[in-house]
Amino acid sequence: MSDIRFDGKVAIVTGAGGGLGRQHALELARRGAKVVINDLGGSMDGSGGNSAAAEAVVAEIKAMGGEAIANGASVTDDAGVAQLVKQTMDTWGKIDILIANAGILRDKSFSKMELADFEAVMQVHVWGTFKPIKAVWEIMKAQNYGRIVVTTSSSGMYGNFGQANYGAAKMAVLGLMNTLKIEGQKNNIRVNAISPVAATRMTEGLMPPEVLEKLKPEYVTPGVVYLVSEDAPTGAILTAGAGVFGLSRIFETEGVYLGEGGLSAEEVAENWGKISDPAGQQAYFAGGEQGQKFFRKLAGG
Repeated sequence: MSDIRFDGKVAIVTGAGGGLGRQHALELARRGAKVVINDLGGSMDGSGGNSAAAEAVVAEIKAMGGEAIANGASVTDDAGVAQLVKQTMDTWGKIDILIANAGILRDKSFSKMELADFEAVMQVHVWGTFKPIKAVWEIMKAQNYGRIVVTTSSSGMYGNFGQANYGAAKMAVLGLMNTLKIEGQKNNIRVNAISPVAATRMTEGLMPPEVLEKLKPEYVTPGVVYLVSEDAPTGAILTAGAGVFGLSRIFETEGVYLGEGGLSAEEVAENWGKISDPAGQQAYFAGGEQGQKFFRKLAGG
C-alpha cells in the first residue's frame, strides 16, 4: 500500500496547542500538509487564553521543514472563526481538511451542575464544532473536496458519571456528522468522528500514571490521519486508544490491537476490514466498558 500523503493540502486543526490536536497537526505536517494551528490557549475549563501554545507547535513544524501558521481565535466566536478562515485563505487559498478537536471540561454530578457549566461545554463542543464547519463548508463544496473530523466521546455514546454536559455535547456532534455525511456526498466531502481515549491535560487527573503511559495521543492520531485521507470512509465513528481501534455503529465492534510502536495511518487503512468487522459487537452500558476493551486487547497484544 502506498504512503498516505497530504502534499498540497491545507488543514485546520482546532485545539491544536497541545494533546491530541497537537499530535494530529504534527503528523499531518510530517506528511506534507500545510497546517493552521488554532488554539485559544485557555485553561481546561475554557477560561483565559494566550497564543504561546499555538506558536510553539508552529515552531515545531517549521523546525522539521513544514509549513504552519498560528491562530488564536475562539471556536465559539463568530468573528474569530471568520478571521480563522480568512487567514487560511489569504495564506494558502484553499481549505481541504478540518479537524474539530477543541474542547473543555466542567465535570460535576447532575445534581451539582449549574446552568453555566452546561452552557459553556455545549458552546465549545457543539457550537465550536458547528461554526468552523459552517465557515469552511461552501469552500469545500466549491472545491468538490473536503475531509472533516469531529471529536466525540464514549461519555456521549454510553454515558459517564459527572459528565452530563460533556456527554450531551459529544453525542450532539454525532448528530451533526450524520447529516453532513449525507449532504457532503455529491461534493466529495467526507465527514467522520473520532472517539479517543488519550492522556491529555483533560484526563491526567482521572487515571494513574502507569495507565496514562499506555494512552499516549500518538496512539490515536493514525486513525485521525486515515479519516482525513483521500480514501477515507464517511460517517464512521472511529474509537481509538492504547493502540486499539474499533468502529461504533450504536453497537461497537471488537476492533483490533495494532500495537504501540511504529503505528501509522497505513496500518489503520490495512486493518480497516478487521476494525469494522461486526462479529462480536457489543452494546455498552457505560463508557468505561470501552476502555476495558482497549486494555483487554492490550493485555492480550
